[in-house]
Amino acid sequence: METIYFTLIGFALWTLGLGVSLTTYRSILVLLGKKKSNEFPAGVQHGSDFNWRLNRAHLNSLENLPLFLTVVFLTSSFGMIDSFVNQAGFVILGARVMQSLTHLTSTSVLAVNVRFTFYMIQIVTYIVLLVRLF
Repeated sequence: METIYFTLIGFALWTLGLGVSLTTYRSILVLLGKKKSNEFPAGVQHGSDFNWRLNRAHLNSLENLPLFLTVVFLTSSFGMIDSFVNQAGFVILGARVMQSLTHLTSTSVLAVNVRFTFYMIQIVTYIVLLVRLF
């Protein structure tokens, strides 16, 4: 199996892991009686700072998973998977994980700039892979 497929699986597992972490965190708060199950409104900051950063890190990954899937699907469909594409998969997955970890650790100006840099690495890599299809 091509490396790009493994990195796509890794991206999906990372996204799933963030989601499981979020639901576990919230479930513990509910089970301990610190929150009610309806006290986590969608799209509105709620709970601790960490809860919100975990929520956003999960949503960021979830929003970008279809983009990665599309790029891999098209590249595979056009028979254009090569060593460059496989290496690009590592760049995308690595930047995604680092973006999420940075998001979870801090909201300082430096952390936000670092997080943005990791996001832009992903975007530029997607663009390069898509331009290569032409």
